[in-house]
Amino acid sequence: MNQGKQHTDIEIAQAAKLKRITDIASSLQLLEDELEPYGRYKAKISLDVLNRLAERKDAKVILVTSINPTAAGEGKSTVTVGLGQAMNKLGKKAVIAMREPSLGPTMGLKGGATGGGYSQVLPMEDINLHFTGDLHAITTANNALSAFIDNHIHQGNELKIDYRRITWRRALDLNDRALREVITGLGGPANGAPREDGFQITVASEIMAILCLAKGIDDLKERLSKIVVGYDYDKSPVFVKTLGYEGALALLLKDALKPNLVQTIEHTPAIIHGGPFANIAHGCNSILATKIASKLGDYVVTEAGFGADLGAEKFFHIKTRAEEINVGAVVIVATIRALKLHGGASKDSLSKPDADTLKKGFSNLQKHIETIKKFGKPYVIAINKFLNDADEEIHALLQWSKEHAHPVSLTEVWEKGGEGGLDLAEKVIKECEGDTNQITYLYKPEDSIKSKIEAVAKIVYGADGVEYSPAAEKQIKDFEEQGWDGLPVCMAKTQYSLSDNPKLTGRPENFTMNVRELRPSLGAGFLVVLTGEILTMPGLPKKPAALQMNVSSSGKASGLF
Repeated sequence: MNQGKQHTDIEIAQAAKLKRITDIASSLQLLEDELEPYGRYKAKISLDVLNRLAERKDAKVILVTSINPTAAGEGKSTVTVGLGQAMNKLGKKAVIAMREPSLGPTMGLKGGATGGGYSQVLPMEDINLHFTGDLHAITTANNALSAFIDNHIHQGNELKIDYRRITWRRALDLNDRALREVITGLGGPANGAPREDGFQITVASEIMAILCLAKGIDDLKERLSKIVVGYDYDKSPVFVKTLGYEGALALLLKDALKPNLVQTIEHTPAIIHGGPFANIAHGCNSILATKIASKLGDYVVTEAGFGADLGAEKFFHIKTRAEEINVGAVVIVATIRALKLHGGASKDSLSKPDADTLKKGFSNLQKHIETIKKFGKPYVIAINKFLNDADEEIHALLQWSKEHAHPVSLTEVWEKGGEGGLDLAEKVIKECEGDTNQITYLYKPEDSIKSKIEAVAKIVYGADGVEYSPAAEKQIKDFEEQGWDGLPVCMAKTQYSLSDNPKLTGRPENFTMNVRELRPSLGAGFLVVLTGEILTMPGLPKKPAALQMNVSSSGKASGLF
């Protein structure tokens, strides 16, 4: 995100001098056979490295999360990159592990998602667009499964799949509201059986979540086989393994399963892999990327999508339960601008100093701090400084943090790169030294589905209770009868509020969470719980970021911010 008038993010990125990816790999002691270059500046990492380094102690993992996002931006990715760069400046061997951007928000609201200023991962144009093709492979595998389902029905429907109860949906990695609900199979018997269908954005697909939680190719196939595609006429679930296509789907994903190696503007190694949304899916980069980074460095700086109410909660309840991760500390990113919005300021007034409104917004930050404390992890607040932040407002936030004994650091990584994050790095390292890697979970696997939902709603969101639609009540009963109640819950909720109402900013009180629907994601290993009016296929804004994008005759990109 551009915070000043000096240069745009893309101008800074295009002026940077990149090292060849083989040099970045050499700095990590990766072997030649463990690297699969995709041109000069990006590469796939072979999973064989995990076998070679199996006995090496895992690095400390630092999770970067934030307050609830606002239209003003928080810069969580920028802080993640800047912190990794700063740790390397301090002589620590740090590796960054991040998610891949989705074309949906890139072309819609954000314009790019690779950090900003002098804390970016590069080559930013490639990463923000097609990169190494991972998201396309996931989209293809998702839609191949849809084709297999429809073909099975067309060819006689041996499994007696009830086409009215097919739950598997097609996918596209773009925001396209017109595809939320569609009719397929029109045009007569040769074109299959007409039925209701729909699209979700690729990053909300179960296959995306599976890729990010799989530990290898065999685990990938096992997870794919567990996908529920719908129900037969007896209302029994139909799985991919019953159709027999898990091998074909894994074949389509075999290269996408390998994490991607790139570099930051300061040549800090960055492993970017997977990109599930946190407001719909579990919001974390792949287990394989995090584990490989943990074997190659002494510290891993990773992030989870949106605020601690979504990404961080799912990082702990879903990701660290799927694979042991040595979590050392958590960084909670906040900006003066976003806190003022949470305090009730209007977007067009953010440039005016307003310490009183800012202080009202501290309640949102406080709630996220309480959430991280509930998980038993040490933390540091990172104030992501914008160039036009008023000194009096910065002082107010620093003073509030001091009065409440919150570790805090004023971070200037957008403007200064790693140099602007040295204080944050020192404080995070200190917090990691005292951590024992114990995580306090908010619910147990054996708890009921409702108990899990209500634990998250009450403890993390601050809700008074939960109200379930009749459809959700029936689904919970059905899932319990199927024996699926031992899985964690993956809450699908607006990112803009702690509640399920995006208009309730700050720290809402006296509210009830509304659960309208549940969906089984057995391959991913969780139950998706849809709240409020959350959608799995977003729409484009009135003026999409794509309107600003272009490419010159020489192939130089512009408009990716």
